Amino acid sequence: MTKQEKAEKQEKPVAEMPETETPKEETPFEPELEADEVIEDATPDEDAAKPDLAAQLAELQKKYDDLEDSFLRSQAEIKNIQTRHQKEQASLLKYDGQSLAKDVLPVLDNLERALATEATDDSAESLKKGVQMTYDHMKHALEDHGVKEIEAQGQAFDPTIHQAVQTVAVDGDQKADTVVQVFQKGYYLKDRVLRPAMVVVAQ
Repeated sequence: MTKQEKAEKQEKPVAEMPETETPKEETPFEPELEADEVIEDATPDEDAAKPDLAAQLAELQKKYDDLEDSFLRSQAEIKNIQTRHQKEQASLLKYDGQSLAKDVLPVLDNLERALATEATDDSAESLKKGVQMTYDHMKHALEDHGVKEIEAQGQAFDPTIHQAVQTVAVDGDQKADTVVQVFQKGYYLKDRVLRPAMVVVAQ
């Protein structure tokens, strides 16, 4: 190779190797904001939430108070019903047999009328003794069940236990408003008036 050829070979530019492009990293799309736009935090407004919470608490407290009041009223009503039921049961037991006693009283009245009749012979006297025994037995049975006679003769008139069927003028040493005669005896059943006494009252 001549010197001239060597010189041309040295002056010939070497072909540059193409540079390999490094791939760009893709970034998520971010919208461009104008200068006057400001990004606000997505945290809730605590001041705005407080009134809502207070309102909810007040509503729950009201519901609780209403339920408690209703519960207490129900308890009181149940207690009243139980008390009333117990009183009714006690009253039924206490005055058990009231209807029967009322029905027996006219029989007792008839026996008293029979005893008031004068016996004229031995046969009548014997019959009267039998009536007396029946009367005593029935009266004792009624007394054993709480039936007792109301005092009336010579007592001050009491409209709660006496029924005035007639009035007469005060005579002699009689006092006004005093029972002077008993038409029909009255009776108690324990502390309750079973039948008031039918009386004549001096006025």
